[in-house]
Amino acid sequence: MAALKKGKQASAQSKPGRSLALMVIVIAALTGGMFASGNTTPRLGIDLAGGTSITLRAVSEPGQESAINKTNMDTAVEIMERRVNGLGVSEAEVQTQGTRNIIVNIPKGMNSEEARAQVGTTAKLYFRPVLATEPSGADAAGTPAPDASGSASHKATDPAGDTTGAPTADATGDTARDTAGDRAAATPTSSPNPGATTQGRAVTDALEAGPSPSATPSGDASPAPSPGASDGTGDAASEKLRARYAALDCTDGSARAKAGEGALPADPTVACGTNAQGQWQKYLLGPAAVDGTDVDKAQAVFNTQTAAGWTVTMDFTGGGAKKFADITGKLAQNPSPQNQFAIVLDNEVVSDPYVSQALTGGNAEISGQFGQEEAQSLANMLSYGALPLSFHEDSVTTVTAALGGEQLHAGLIAGAIGLALVVLYLLVYYRGLSFIAIASLMVSASLTYAVMSLLGPTIGFALNLPAVCGAIVAIGITADSFIVFFERVRDEIREGRSLRPAVERGWPRARRTILVSDFVSFLAAAVLFVVTVGKVQGFAFTLGLTTLLDVVVVFLFTKPLLTLMARRPFFARGHRWSGLDPKALGAKPPLRASRRPVAPVTTKEA
Repeated sequence: MAALKKGKQASAQSKPGRSLALMVIVIAALTGGMFASGNTTPRLGIDLAGGTSITLRAVSEPGQESAINKTNMDTAVEIMERRVNGLGVSEAEVQTQGTRNIIVNIPKGMNSEEARAQVGTTAKLYFRPVLATEPSGADAAGTPAPDASGSASHKATDPAGDTTGAPTADATGDTARDTAGDRAAATPTSSPNPGATTQGRAVTDALEAGPSPSATPSGDASPAPSPGASDGTGDAASEKLRARYAALDCTDGSARAKAGEGALPADPTVACGTNAQGQWQKYLLGPAAVDGTDVDKAQAVFNTQTAAGWTVTMDFTGGGAKKFADITGKLAQNPSPQNQFAIVLDNEVVSDPYVSQALTGGNAEISGQFGQEEAQSLANMLSYGALPLSFHEDSVTTVTAALGGEQLHAGLIAGAIGLALVVLYLLVYYRGLSFIAIASLMVSASLTYAVMSLLGPTIGFALNLPAVCGAIVAIGITADSFIVFFERVRDEIREGRSLRPAVERGWPRARRTILVSDFVSFLAAAVLFVVTVGKVQGFAFTLGLTTLLDVVVVFLFTKPLLTLMARRPFFARGHRWSGLDPKALGAKPPLRASRRPVAPVTTKEA
């Protein structure tokens, strides 16, 4: 067994080229991945590239602490992404950190105050009756206005009723129409604006109705007059709202974000959504009939009993069930599109299913041509209206592009100075041996750069200023590993051994020390990453990453390279510029076997 073990060690010692070849392959693969993906530089964080970073902390209502969970936080992230995108911002990042924090990073070129107002408020969800809808802005060019002859694919029904999502005739005999996002397109007609007069009368009647459609008993089809109608103020408000609807261009991001600004739940309003072709659709909506907090539960379900496929089910609270029954009973009596209700989140229509009967069971099902992802997204949005969550703004950091560039420049200078000092120390103290350390530092830097460049598009890693500090600190940690190994080898030479045995005997002891040291550094980085939020996590992540890469470089590059160099006469013979000169190290003479003279045996005479 001992002979076999010795043979394996000798074989491993004689083939360091394999480890070096593996390292070359790894570097080549990472470099090739960088150029193939087009990500040849690391992504820069807000503090280096310029922009605004907002840290939000989730706060639950009293007695609802369990509401802060992964599902709800992910839903909140999705809502905030919609808000940021609604402002026309590209390359913005919204992500969770820890269990209760959300970081919103918005690049330069945007009003930070407007961003804070958008992402820092609690989402509002309402169910509003649809009074009118049509394509908006440039999307409407060459597109006939929709009428009641289109086909529909999303329908709100009682879960026990029809869930096929097929077009269904309503009480007036008209075929229901579908208009909002991820639904079948309306069938165009030859008339540029069919039914405009009828629609205009319906809109006028709806605007003159009472403050809430659910305020009138469902059996009473006549709307209550709005306050102020007798003195003309109601007519003025209706005309103003119709003018806003006519002028609304949903293709304009700023106009879209301000579409329903200032509207109270009891007021009619305008809003935007998208249709099946991804085109913007504008809506004229009545007062909110059901509040998002009236939704007790919503979930995406795959219906195996019918051909409906993926559907979204809603369960309402006691009060919400009555409100929903009232509004659906009224809508079912109207022609399209007044038989639809819009699900409005943050003044944006996310769905507008139609109804053909009153839904009185306290629950409903939205069916149609849903994919799993679409159904889950809608269910999350419906659930968010009932979440007992709000967000507290912990910190806001705004950095101009010029200041970010200065910080990056200063960080690079600091890193260059630190690297230069380490190289100078190695050259003075280790001489020829320092070139092995410098080559190892270059390999470590190459690996770090390539990995950081690829982590940007992969996991959204962005190099911020604390991360740059972590990389600078890592220079010392990496150099420390080389020094530990070199000193173990020099200790063996001081004991009188030649270089090649000294390398192999010094490596096991150096390896243990390096692993323990790197484990402590990695543990500290991991703890720091877990218990902190914001930019400090960038420092912890970079420190942990470079610590892992240090182990890879020492094992696959530094040790094999020193094994090869130990076979060269310059190092093996201990040249005085090699850093391994036995005389300069105060080496003991080689150990030799010696014979001691035998003392003569004497006997004591009696």
